[in-house]
Amino acid sequence: MTQCEIPKESLGFLLNDATRLIRRRFEARAAELGLTSAQWRLLVHLMRNGPMPQARLADLLEIEPISVSRLVDRMQEAGWVTRCPDPNDRRIRIVEVTPKTIETVAQAKSIADDIYTRAFVGMDPGAHDILLDLLRQVIANLSAPSACEADHVR
Repeated sequence: MTQCEIPKESLGFLLNDATRLIRRRFEARAAELGLTSAQWRLLVHLMRNGPMPQARLADLLEIEPISVSRLVDRMQEAGWVTRCPDPNDRRIRIVEVTPKTIETVAQAKSIADDIYTRAFVGMDPGAHDILLDLLRQVIANLSAPSACEADHVR
């Protein structure tokens, strides 16, 4: 493949670069709260969905269960989450947020909102909603079972 056949900008590279820059800005600002972007993502899932097993968090975060276990270990030590045994299965540990998380969520969300506002400077007012709608459609298209089947056929 010659250099001219490689696209200058592709969806994957643009999404990755945007995500990296958002994460970097969030980490710099949320450091004052003692939060990393990985911790924030985990907390958002817990706040949206309520207490859940570590295995479910691993699925949602798309990381290995051992990595979630280590992440939860650090977050429990910092007072962000607690673990308790599942009443129906002693092998399962349920992760839930603490009052510290509930008190801090508004501050972390404000940091994220400020970063998103900065990301949209200079764009038409409706661009934010259009971009979110388009990204939701990309996610839906690639999450559909037929998308996985099509990947294996080629």
